[in-house]
Order: sequence, then structure tokens, then C-alpha cells
Amino acid sequence: MVKEISAGGVVYRKFDGQLEIQLIEDRFGKMTLAKGKMEPGETVEQTALREILEETGISGQIAAPLTVISYRYEHAKLGSVQKEVHYFLVEAGDDQLQAQIEEISGVAWHEPAAAWQLQFKSGYDNNDEVLRLAYEKLGLKHI
Repeated sequence: MVKEISAGGVVYRKFDGQLEIQLIEDRFGKMTLAKGKMEPGETVEQTALREILEETGISGQIAAPLTVISYRYEHAKLGSVQKEVHYFLVEAGDDQLQAQIEEISGVAWHEPAAAWQLQFKSGYDNNDEVLRLAYEKLGLKHI
């Protein structure tokens, strides 16, 4: 079986004294987090930061590891693939958001309650736990 490793994260910033959470709208209209495949020679941390920068235009630094999600999927050519996704809590730098239009429809900052609602209304189920863990690390109550 082929093993595929990806990494990404929950990106946050403090803006005008308020905490904000970054969410991406993917090409399917779903809310999600920046993530992507590990490249040869990278650590999972480097992969997470590179993918966040590529997809959103935001550089950041890892504040804490969050979780690793594993699942299997069927690939047309490779057959059964064991996927492992490493998620981190990432503090954003001062860059401007810039969506990578080839892969995503948009990216925006949201106050925590709004981000939580967007995730539960139109996000992927496997990101619920990732966001919950990020909120816990940030000292936020679940909305």
C-alpha cells in the first residue's frame, strides 16, 4: 500500500486586539484548512508552512502541534492509499492574504465564533476535531 503524507494547519492572528482564524473556501465550495503533500527532504513542519504560504500568501510560525489524522482512500492509478495529515497551530506573519486561485476559491479571516459556525455548516467533518484542538490551545471556548 502506498503511504502519502500531508501537512497543514489552523492559522490565527491577532488583529486590532482581536483573535482571528483563517479559513479557505475550496473549489468545491467547502470551508477547509490549508494543507498539502510533503515534498522530498521536507519535515512535516516545513510542509505545513510551505503549503500555507502557497495557498494563502501567509507566512507563519508553528505555535504547537495539533493532531495527525489518518485515513485510507482509493486512487485510480495507485490503488489503496494510506493518507496521514499532520496539523499544526500556526501564528500568521504580517503578510496580506492572497488565494492560490488554481487550487482554492478564496481565503479570509474570521472571528472565532464565525469560523466555528462556518466549519460546522460547510466544512469537512474531519476538520471539526482539528479546529476544536486549535481553539483549546488558543484558550477559546467552543461556540
